[in-house]
Amino acid sequence: MNAPSLTALVIDDEVQMRRLLRITLEAANYRVHDADNGAHGLIEAASRRPDVVVLDMGLPDMDGLEVLKRLREWSRVPIVILSVRDGEEDKVAALDAGADDYVTKPFHSAELLARLRVAQRHSQSIDEQALYEYGPLRVDFEKRQVFIKEELIDLTPTEYTLLRLLIQSSGKVLTHRQILRTIWGPKSEEQAQYLRVYVSNLRKKLSAHIGLDKVIKTESGIGYRWTE
Repeated sequence: MNAPSLTALVIDDEVQMRRLLRITLEAANYRVHDADNGAHGLIEAASRRPDVVVLDMGLPDMDGLEVLKRLREWSRVPIVILSVRDGEEDKVAALDAGADDYVTKPFHSAELLARLRVAQRHSQSIDEQALYEYGPLRVDFEKRQVFIKEELIDLTPTEYTLLRLLIQSSGKVLTHRQILRTIWGPKSEEQAQYLRVYVSNLRKKLSAHIGLDKVIKTESGIGYRWTE
């Protein structure tokens, strides 16, 4: 077996769950550290500097959301929530606070590992890249131009900004509030109807070209995700 190339930190108070996650992650070639409460998890995150964190929401000493917020004060490490809480409000709160993804228990190991890989790719930000290419799609960030099969696509400034935001967060769920706040400012956070119109228009312009509209996935009641 190859030496572990990435380090994962599991923060969960259930012994059996930590054992299961250790087996799953080590089989995928992660080096695994774990913590049974929030305070211990924060210490481990600071000392171990993991490549990815798997975080439960129901911890005995503090809520997982508080752990998430504290981690985000100083770290951009990919964080995937793994929780029995399956309500939209819980998911939106975690994603708004900086989680990269949210997986509910019980879970399939293959799905969790896939979500972790996506979160890690997202952390390797494309913010500084001048060019993005996916299939027939090419986005020139410096010139603010979008091409499909070398044909220049006519996007409004807002449509372009939305497309860029989705691409630069590829694989990550962006909540309605996050997108609205980023593009239109904090006073527009409750105006989800604006966002639906622009997403619909953007999908229509992409759909004329090999179904590219399907890369913008709707996360019902939560937001949108750019999928490749």
